[in-house]
Amino acid sequence: MIRCVRLSTGPDGASHVEIGHLDMQPGRNADLVSAAMATVHATVEETAGGGSLAWHTAPVRQLVVTLAGELLFSTRDGEQFTLRPGDVLLAEDVSGSGHQWSLRGTDPWRRMYVVLAPGTEVPFVSG
Repeated sequence: MIRCVRLSTGPDGASHVEIGHLDMQPGRNADLVSAAMATVHATVEETAGGGSLAWHTAPVRQLVVTLAGELLFSTRDGEQFTLRPGDVLLAEDVSGSGHQWSLRGTDPWRRMYVVLAPGTEVPFVSG
């Protein structure tokens, strides 16, 4: 199971957190596989240890796959969650009050941004 955290904008205009996982079904070679998701492009980035980013919204609807590093995310309403290597963030809070993050420890945050095509279904399962 791949842990997935969904950040979305609620009717109140605030960013909200939902913890879950990506739905995967048996595939070839007894592997678990998700449904295909249409994407626009992918990039990788690295932020040095100790980095942070003040209040902001997601620039586009995207998946953010953490490859290395551990960071703490917060919403203005006080919701918090931690991302670790292997976690996927489904960033859908492209409007509203936004979120902020800060790196824990001295390791850099290495991640892959996967920008989703408009209307793409993500197999997110809450809980």
